[in-house]
Amino acid sequence: MPQSIARVALHIVYSTKHRRPWLKDRQLCEELYAYKATILRDNVDSPAIIINGVEDHIHALCLLSRKFPIMKVVEEAKTETSKWLKKQSQDTSDFAWQGGYGAFSVSESNVPQVKKYIQDQQEHHRRMTFQDEFRELCKRHGVELDERYAWE
Repeated sequence: MPQSIARVALHIVYSTKHRRPWLKDRQLCEELYAYKATILRDNVDSPAIIINGVEDHIHALCLLSRKFPIMKVVEEAKTETSKWLKKQSQDTSDFAWQGGYGAFSVSESNVPQVKKYIQDQQEHHRRMTFQDEFRELCKRHGVELDERYAWE
């Protein structure tokens, strides 16, 4: 086949460093999500389907580029949004994301459910902590989680 094609949906999750509640301001978050979507699209050719989160973590569902590895996509999104957040106010000048991340493949048939799950983060986290959510995501995707290194 002379043409290379791919459509790989990826659910990316990571928290703020030490799960500090940096992301309380909804207006700031909306601007952050829009900026992150631009970074994903323009810098790493991985357009966002949806981005949302709560005070201490963020979810993104995107279409992974066939030109960039997952690690580069996440690194670019975290680096650029961290720099952006640090410039927004003195209150966010010390902002940092955690060192690690979770990246989970999503079959095309499950994209609508994952999109709804990400859309409903505020409601979802009235009942569940980030740690419990991340444990559940890992379990659902068959990923063994070593908690000694998961909660920076």
